[in-house]
Amino acid sequence: MRRQRAADTRERILAAGAELLHGVPVWQWHALTVRSVAERAGVNERTVYRHFTNERALRDAVMGRLEAEAGIDLEGLRLADVAPLTARMFAFVSSFPLAPRTPRDPTVAEANQRQRSALLAAITDAAPDRAPDDRVQAAAVLDVLWSVVSYERLVVDWELDPTDAIRALTWAIRLLETGICTTVQSE
Repeated sequence: MRRQRAADTRERILAAGAELLHGVPVWQWHALTVRSVAERAGVNERTVYRHFTNERALRDAVMGRLEAEAGIDLEGLRLADVAPLTARMFAFVSSFPLAPRTPRDPTVAEANQRQRSALLAAITDAAPDRAPDDRVQAAAVLDVLWSVVSYERLVVDWELDPTDAIRALTWAIRLLETGICTTVQSE
């Protein structure tokens, strides 16, 4: 009976953590604290610490819960699974609220707008027969690929040499470029 109560309490804590995160943008993990989860679960902080040794352990367990909710299982991932898994993951993430972004520096915001306009114009020139929504989506994906954030993620998170990160991103951009032009010609 004691084990069942402990399991129920742990479950209540995990559910509270997941509920808490469902109320904030997906990237705002700072909202998931032992204190906030304890309050939502109706337990004291010591109880949370009995089940999770520290805040990191709690966050890891809640992440596992969210992955299960989203139907994300990375074990045995095959290349053919990446696209459907990505669609499922982003559909799940879209259920989280979007918070307004921190205002950009006006110079950076203007530069980003010029880049987006240039990309859209380049795609429109290369694929004028493609539907406007398709052109916007292709330009948006190119914008993600050529962003400094993408480069930084490859260098920092993937530990790629800067030259290899550049080669990887330009390779992906060329693949997309080929796909845009090839599909238009074959349609």
